[in-house]
Amino acid sequence: MADNNHNSTSPTASTSPDAGKAEQAKQPASDPYWAQEVVPSDIVLVDLLRQTSHMTIAELATELEVTATAVRQRLNRLMAQGYVERFAEKSGRGRPIHHYRLTDKGKRKGGGNFADLAVALWQEVRSIKDPDVRRGLLQRISERLVAQYAEELKGVELEEKVQRVAAIFGERRIPIQVEQHEGELPVLNVLACPYPGLAEIDQSVCAMEKIMFGELLGSDVRLGECRLNGDNCCRFELS
Repeated sequence: MADNNHNSTSPTASTSPDAGKAEQAKQPASDPYWAQEVVPSDIVLVDLLRQTSHMTIAELATELEVTATAVRQRLNRLMAQGYVERFAEKSGRGRPIHHYRLTDKGKRKGGGNFADLAVALWQEVRSIKDPDVRRGLLQRISERLVAQYAEELKGVELEEKVQRVAAIFGERRIPIQVEQHEGELPVLNVLACPYPGLAEIDQSVCAMEKIMFGELLGSDVRLGECRLNGDNCCRFELS
């Protein structure tokens, strides 16, 4: 079934899924982290799209048992956040059919909670007796995490890097406040722990995060304050 009544403010569709890039609305880089928050009803749609390559509005409405208008509202939010993209597929001599699918970012957003697996793996790391081996493993884990974000930070000055790191974590629902004073290096205030289940077990996770920020920013980093010590946030100070 063709989506003939799509919102007139939607992006213009391409002629086929293989011709040209699929449409994807872009969220302004200046938006705060909570602008990237996905509401529960939208998460259901994201998880549904994970189970198939693409779906039409009519198909989504049937599966979700909601109106086409409700589906469009959810899709518009998800496209604005960069989680979903739209493309058009020709169907005979009629109007093209619009399909929706997850972007790479959307595929990362969907899925289950891997907290139990992460805790189990971290317990194995902690069980390594040799401190040098354990430290080396932490370094490699940090480097692997850094590799995911390094491309977005290439050729960028330190102050801009700090802002981009805050935005990257904001997209992952980890709020970071950048503190900047004239004549001083920026400070990253992490307002919510990215690894709460792990950090409660072992503060070595905080050390790994410190290493990761240092590698990302190309600067020495000191953990000045930590939520696990009763502070209001985890404060990473550049030096």
